Amino acid sequence: METKQWVVDKHEQNLESYPQIKEAAELLQANEVVAFPTETVYGLGANALSDEAVAKIYAAKGRPSDNPLIVHISTIEQLHKIAQDISEQAERLIEQFWPGPLTLVLKKKENAVASKVTAGLATVAVRMPSHPVALALIAATGLPLAAPSANLSGKPSPTLAKHVADDLTGKIAGVLDGGATGVGLESTVLDCSGEVPIILRPGGVTKEQLEEVCGVVEIDQAILKEDEAPKSPGMKYKHYAPTAPLTIVNGSMEFIQSLVNEKQAEGLRVGVLTTTEREKNYRADKIIACGSREDLETVANRLYDVLRLFDESNVDVIFSESFPSEGIGQAIMNRLTKAAGHKLITE
Repeated sequence: METKQWVVDKHEQNLESYPQIKEAAELLQANEVVAFPTETVYGLGANALSDEAVAKIYAAKGRPSDNPLIVHISTIEQLHKIAQDISEQAERLIEQFWPGPLTLVLKKKENAVASKVTAGLATVAVRMPSHPVALALIAATGLPLAAPSANLSGKPSPTLAKHVADDLTGKIAGVLDGGATGVGLESTVLDCSGEVPIILRPGGVTKEQLEEVCGVVEIDQAILKEDEAPKSPGMKYKHYAPTAPLTIVNGSMEFIQSLVNEKQAEGLRVGVLTTTEREKNYRADKIIACGSREDLETVANRLYDVLRLFDESNVDVIFSESFPSEGIGQAIMNRLTKAAGHKLITE
């Protein structure tokens, strides 16, 4: 399959009228799959009303079909066609955080979206992205778009169009290149289908920010379990993994260096994922700083890009520092833990 590529400047006005957007929208209307930028990561979009179209997402990604997809919309009117019984809490969250990196799990209307989108669940995950290219594309199609991250299943999510092309060229109809994404980690997924909102996946909107708007918010323990049916994307299967085995280390720089030395003594090439404050303190075959420990949003922004850079460096093993789990740090540690397959060493 030929994969078309279009470059779009997100700062331009009237993006819906651009020929690149129109061509991509026509492919989506024809039930093809097109990757596009959001403020979190690049998404792999398809007509959320068509099982035929959604099946192409699963095929391109190699994604298990029991993992539900997020539906992306550009208007509140689209939301009310898809979901029902929207609570006052959810309405407040929508008012505060949409458009933006917050996905809400709501009770779905019967036959409102393709069955493959929800993987047989009675709920549907919906968000309104804030990226201008994403909003213009959704509006141009006139359709809700199902869109997981635009990468091969299990690999780091793409924050650049190049990442998408590396993974999916020849597997999808097109890639809209809108430059680098913003947040760098996927949206927060919040289940609002019950009385108390429950975080199913930490992301760009933190627990603390959510609680300022709607009071008590719980964190679903199923995030850490492998044997429960997924209510949300990102809850099941190994995700975000680089090619080389990754281990998170909760310990001092000296302890991490000792682990590096052991592996190098075995003849292995070793990578270290660290921060700008600490990168000069290590001796390894590849050392990559993933932002600043003083500003964890910079770590979130670069995390997936760094994991892909380790693939290019041909290291045999990777050790990563751990991060505080407050605020955006919770999402960072969630993604690192999945990338490491839950491998953690404590000093």
